[in-house]
Amino acid sequence: MTAASRRRPICMIVHAYYEEDPRVRREAEALIAAGWEVDVYGLRRPGEADTAVVAGVNLRRLPVRRHQGAGLPVYLAEYGAFLWRSLWAATRAHRRRRYGLVEVHSLPDYLVFAALPMKLSGVPVLLDLHEAMPEFFRSRFPKAANPISYRLLRLQERLSIALANEVMTVNEPLAERLRGLGVKPDRLTVVLNSPDLALFDAAAHPRREFMTDGTLRIVYTGALTPTYELDVVLRAIAELGRVRPKLAVQATFYGRGDALPALEALAAELGIADRVSFPGRIPIEDVPRAVAESDIGVAPTRLDPFTGMSLSTKLLEYAAMDKPVVASRLPTVELYFAPDTLTVYEPGDAESLAASILSLVDDAPGRHARVESTRRRVDELSWTRQSEAFRFVVDRLTQHSNDSGTGEMPTT
Repeated sequence: MTAASRRRPICMIVHAYYEEDPRVRREAEALIAAGWEVDVYGLRRPGEADTAVVAGVNLRRLPVRRHQGAGLPVYLAEYGAFLWRSLWAATRAHRRRRYGLVEVHSLPDYLVFAALPMKLSGVPVLLDLHEAMPEFFRSRFPKAANPISYRLLRLQERLSIALANEVMTVNEPLAERLRGLGVKPDRLTVVLNSPDLALFDAAAHPRREFMTDGTLRIVYTGALTPTYELDVVLRAIAELGRVRPKLAVQATFYGRGDALPALEALAAELGIADRVSFPGRIPIEDVPRAVAESDIGVAPTRLDPFTGMSLSTKLLEYAAMDKPVVASRLPTVELYFAPDTLTVYEPGDAESLAASILSLVDDAPGRHARVESTRRRVDELSWTRQSEAFRFVVDRLTQHSNDSGTGEMPTT
């Protein structure tokens, strides 16, 4: 019997539509490529089938929908419904599938308790913390943020981490924060949320020379939420029209979210509605093409305690497609990228963003040099390298269960 044939299936639980979460998809497909079976329990849209197979990954869609932009009570009800449904579905499936590992993706952190019955039966649990939930809560729901709610969020975070055998997170600042909470270094691994260069392959798409049609085409691919200061991008486009009236500019914002009505209203107020478009969200498979058709990719993130520990995957994807990138000056951006790579602007400052864009328009040699140096950095941070670290964690956690055959559910 080969090592691969002895491997027991992996269970992943994520409060998201699987097809829309690139990190979860990359991890699941990396395991499939390495010979594992993977079952993912996620959200289900109305009209979708309960089960599906995507690139070899078995999807188990549970009847819970995402209510993006809703109030706190709706979020809590949604999180609670998914917690109980995923606990029930995965626990029942474990009696038949005998999972070798449960990986739970945040948010919310306490979704890890969906793995509790399997944990009690000896199945190791890996918690992948995509965000710092206490800081996310304060940023997303400022009216409900207070010292008591913050302490409760820190408590659930600590309890969630305690339940897991090991913890992963997406960048070094978040890892340092977790070490400060007492997470031991040997229980913590950083796996960057970096793009799959097999998908984001500039050579696979027709190459657009910079402003080849005389129009500067700006692209954004991501959520249309207040976290991303797209209002600043709109004001920067208006500023470009003021300081460089002969420069033709078109900006396309691919995505969906609760900020869309306000953004459309602002574009009309600024008199630039004819220069911007909001086509909606596109599948991750179509993002490389959308980027390839642009001249500059923008990664605008509002700076606060939450986003100060984040690194936008968007800027990595733009760079992988050989496009110049303009990003907010965040601590994580300056940690991972040297000054001669991508171009940064001061968060919240539309004039700074406009000036950064013009610097790329006006300096062709400098623009080419930045594209090359940023691309080299993305190669260093690519998913090819990160997936090795991820698989190493999975191999280590599953070694005992695969060898010993433990993990039976208690009989009643």
